[in-house]
Amino acid sequence: MKKVFSDGYVYDSAERKFKTANIITDGEIIESIGSETLQDECEIIDCKNKYIIPGLVDVHTHGRAGYDFNFASPYEIDIMRMSYAGTGTTTLMATLATSPLEDLLKSADRINGKRSAVPGMATIAGIHLEGRYLNPEKKGAHAPELLSPPDDGQIDTLLERMSPLPIHVSAAPELDKNGKFIETVISFGATYGIAHTNATYEEAENAVKRGARSFTHTFNCMRAIHHREPGCAVCSILNNNAYSEFICDGEHVRPEMIVMASKLKPRNRFVLVTDSMEAAGCADGEYSIGGLPVNVKNGKATTFDGALAGSTLDLFHALKNYMRFTGLSLEEVIPAASSNPADMVGISDVCGRLLPGLRADLLILDSKEEPKIIDIYAAGGKFPRER
Repeated sequence: MKKVFSDGYVYDSAERKFKTANIITDGEIIESIGSETLQDECEIIDCKNKYIIPGLVDVHTHGRAGYDFNFASPYEIDIMRMSYAGTGTTTLMATLATSPLEDLLKSADRINGKRSAVPGMATIAGIHLEGRYLNPEKKGAHAPELLSPPDDGQIDTLLERMSPLPIHVSAAPELDKNGKFIETVISFGATYGIAHTNATYEEAENAVKRGARSFTHTFNCMRAIHHREPGCAVCSILNNNAYSEFICDGEHVRPEMIVMASKLKPRNRFVLVTDSMEAAGCADGEYSIGGLPVNVKNGKATTFDGALAGSTLDLFHALKNYMRFTGLSLEEVIPAASSNPADMVGISDVCGRLLPGLRADLLILDSKEEPKIIDIYAAGGKFPRER
């Protein structure tokens, strides 16, 4: 049945402003946006004085609701998809941490079996491989004994098994001495992010010239900024072509650093991610990420040697934190959690904006100043928000 979301303030991603309009959806797809109305054989949703924004897109998340994409069964993946939708994230890239090669191949098979859009559930757009090809000096919460030097033959096998696209690969470019690894990733049609790296500014800049599309969780697991060697993090902030991910929870990156980055980074290249792990949406306790034991206390996830181990953040709260830290308006920050990440991994033809022909993923908010989610529609189906 067609739905008409009537008289709402509809967010225009291109102009970064709200405009009064009706949205008509037909099944899973947005049919039109404008003044047109339908009265016969359709459901009318009154959105007067409410704000309609695109469903959020998380391109870096390892899990939530007690489960991890490295190990989750098909049934558990569906539980996660429901939980993501309930927090306003309607599209995600299932992110795999470092594991043995055979385990990664099995994980890819389970994830790919759950990539079809289902009304009311978040859609898994593809796979983000954040593992194996990382610098041991910046391992973070990845098991060092499972890390591997960049291997273009091995990544070719993984990319074949993880298909169809999109696939996003995070790796340390300074370990790829001849550039063959990044060349293989890009020639396959996947995107490449600079991650868990001790790269110098020059090494990071060269990786972008070779085709790196993004910087994974900027500042975290990167060379520290120094006035004589600014390092990868400064390259992330100053490079106007590549996208930069940020975990905006106030723990991974201090608010002052988010403020600095938001002033220097082009708005259309600023990407919010959660890097969430299985404890997201759960009580404090003992969990794991990619099989590595993690303790969660007061919502903060750390390994038992004290390293941050993902987050318990959801993307809507990251969006509100971004507003609070920087003083930016809702209109200014929405792209960081919707159109920008969709553009980064090449899925803007299906999600990330409110446009005819795209998937009917939308959030209905009560206000602009202190926004709360009233209703969530994922692939055209309504899902009640978490309370």
